[in-house]
Amino acid sequence: MMPQIRRLPESLINRIAAGEVVERPASALKEVIENAIDAGARRIEVKLAQGGLDGFEVSDDGCGMSADEMALALERHATSKLPDDAIEQVVTLGFRGEALPSIASVARLTLESRAKGSALGWTLAVDHGEAVGHGPAALPPGTRVRVEGLFDKVPARRKFLRSARSEYAACLDVVRRLAMARPEIAFSLEHDGRRVLNLQAGEAMTDRVAGIVARELKDNAVGIDLERPGPSGTMRLTGIAGLPTYNRGVADHQYLFVNGRPVKDRLLTGAVRGAYSDMLARDRHAVLALFLTLPPDEIDVNVHPAKTEVRFRDAAGVRGFIVSGLRQALATGDRRSAQSPDAAAMGRWQQEPVSPSEPNPVLRSIFSGRNWPAQPARVSEAGQAWRAFEGEVMAAPQGRGDEAQEASADDADFPLGVARGQVANTYIVAETKDGLILVDQHAAHERIVLERLRAAGAGEAVARSQALLVPDVAEMDEVDCDRLESAADGFAQFGLVIERFGSGAMLVRALPAALAKADPAKLLQDIADDIARHGDALLLSERIEHVLATMACHGSVRAGRALSLAEMNALLREMECTPRSGQCNHGRPTWIKLSMADVEKLFGRH
Repeated sequence: MMPQIRRLPESLINRIAAGEVVERPASALKEVIENAIDAGARRIEVKLAQGGLDGFEVSDDGCGMSADEMALALERHATSKLPDDAIEQVVTLGFRGEALPSIASVARLTLESRAKGSALGWTLAVDHGEAVGHGPAALPPGTRVRVEGLFDKVPARRKFLRSARSEYAACLDVVRRLAMARPEIAFSLEHDGRRVLNLQAGEAMTDRVAGIVARELKDNAVGIDLERPGPSGTMRLTGIAGLPTYNRGVADHQYLFVNGRPVKDRLLTGAVRGAYSDMLARDRHAVLALFLTLPPDEIDVNVHPAKTEVRFRDAAGVRGFIVSGLRQALATGDRRSAQSPDAAAMGRWQQEPVSPSEPNPVLRSIFSGRNWPAQPARVSEAGQAWRAFEGEVMAAPQGRGDEAQEASADDADFPLGVARGQVANTYIVAETKDGLILVDQHAAHERIVLERLRAAGAGEAVARSQALLVPDVAEMDEVDCDRLESAADGFAQFGLVIERFGSGAMLVRALPAALAKADPAKLLQDIADDIARHGDALLLSERIEHVLATMACHGSVRAGRALSLAEMNALLREMECTPRSGQCNHGRPTWIKLSMADVEKLFGRH
């Protein structure tokens, strides 16, 4: 017999709703801070106890609420953020009307508020869904929310909370992301009585982001401000993007915002990865903060209870806009790189000299015929299919080498200076009017070759395509063939012409000119694997970019190859006119500068 259908009690309904919104202290904190922002606060103060496990308090100077509004705010599906039924036009951070009652159903919630213009404040207290008190309260205009004992009466949820340190890290991340999105608001954060953040109102966006992420980010990043008109309004991308040489081993320092809302969206993170694809190793991640603004009807923010995910009406257009915006901004950096000498390396030059009978170990290592190895790569090279034509990719360095050989270091036309020699057949030593520059010849030429290949393929699709004399048959799994067949029209735009050849094979009729010597079967397998891994989000153009980067790596001047002064200077001149020449295709710097002041310090002149 089927169980009888019954209505759930209100307390259980609230606890179920809380399960959607309140996963841990950080998620409850996020909802409360967003309410403060939507209330027009100019200052928000956050206090945490034991990472939020024992409780947290959020105070703001926003518009405040009357006693009647406070009672209504603790009812489900009550909100001031949706004045009409146009839910797709919402511009506030939240509107579901479930945050406060959901939190109150699984914790002790004390709500105090005083509306602007009112002489008296009011307080309401709820303990795990039960009202336990109300009355007048003394506080300045604004609202104060205190949450304590989260999940104390729901042990099944409490036992899944992590340590105080882990919960604190999650709460700190929430405050940081919301503070980045609102530089016009002052934020402060205390944890167990210790002041962690104290951000002033009215900061520039770049200053706010750098102050939260890392102070050195501002000097190792480029600004972004790009607009694109659309059918229903303008789409705009602003923010700050770290240079590829300023990277991290984890993606925790990528902050993405849509219409002022912090999000963790796969499409956006994929766009960032695509923009940096030929400038970063696969195990390194960019540092950036991007703010995407677009018309409300172009985005659905109500696809996740906590609104950390969004859905775009034109996902491909948004992705392309972000990729092109990032690449355009990074190209303006030209030769820039995170070029400060490593402190530990500098320290080795500054050791105190010892007595002649006991030679300095640094000098001993220099003059003992040490075998200097080439710098090891931090990434595994991708594939073997394009290594057969290194000689064709490698072109003789071009530039004003002969003139540069006789040039003075004071010549303003040479920002990277004039070559004076080569160290370990790997590093070029150049002199400028204000210091010395060391250039990794392989990393520098790797970037130059990649940009040549990219420029060579900038013509029409027909010019970029080379028909095979005999079509190549690539035998593959049937599912992979299905994936490739569905994207064949898009591939043709980039010069790759394929068609289905039975249930388990693809026929390759033409290849992009830049990949004329590639192994068609391996190329198709790699593309099929990328489609399986990333879906249609990874465009063939990005796949070709990765292939070109691999070709450039193996077609460049190798470490260990002796160069003449003319060749060195030609390489420097090409670096000066090549976009993104400050880093190789894996995110490593191509050159490091040692200022003359640093050189003089080494010899005790200052």
